[in-house]
Amino acid sequence: MLTVVALPPVQDLLPMLSKPGELISQVTDLHRSAVGRWHNSELDNPYDGLLAIICQQHQFNYLLWHEEDIARSPDVGDTRIAAVKRAIDGYNQQRNDWIEQIDEALIRELAADGVLPRADARINTETPGAAIDRLSIMSLRIYHLDEQIARDDVDEAHRQKVRQRLDRCHEQHADLSQSLTELLADIFAGHKLLKVYRQMKMYNDQTLNPYLYRAPRLAG
Repeated sequence: MLTVVALPPVQDLLPMLSKPGELISQVTDLHRSAVGRWHNSELDNPYDGLLAIICQQHQFNYLLWHEEDIARSPDVGDTRIAAVKRAIDGYNQQRNDWIEQIDEALIRELAADGVLPRADARINTETPGAAIDRLSIMSLRIYHLDEQIARDDVDEAHRQKVRQRLDRCHEQHADLSQSLTELLADIFAGHKLLKVYRQMKMYNDQTLNPYLYRAPRLAG
């Protein structure tokens, strides 16, 4: 069952401005533990403040990952594929919406603590919310690669191929975690400017998707 959290007030957000490395450690621990837990029980969100928002975003990546697995099965019929495709669109929309919620929460925290960007502050190519989304997806990839190694119906060549991919994933996860820590340190020090970049998804908007706003006329 999907648990949707309410946005926390500013005073409930983590006191993270002086310890970005500690925050990212909490985020990656959340991602790893939640993926393992959700594969054996219902979705939950036992966190508060910013971590509750991050967990919510992580849930949509979890749901999206498994719907996409279904969509690629050759044994699934057209009716189920259509339902899965609509679920994928919905989860992807929510995934992106909650990336924005992460960045908005960070901006509220910066404002509450009186952190202002310097006049020469630079803009990064990626927001913290987008990087946290990538860490979320990487945690799912690592979990499912670990599953492959544990299979008893594959040979050692398969396991070796998976181990090589896992090594790359762990390296990329560590690099991204470090880069995000450095980005947050720059943002919290005012050296970089944090802005929320709206995804502007059109496919679920009945006023922007031609197949949706033309549907009544086509049906008539």
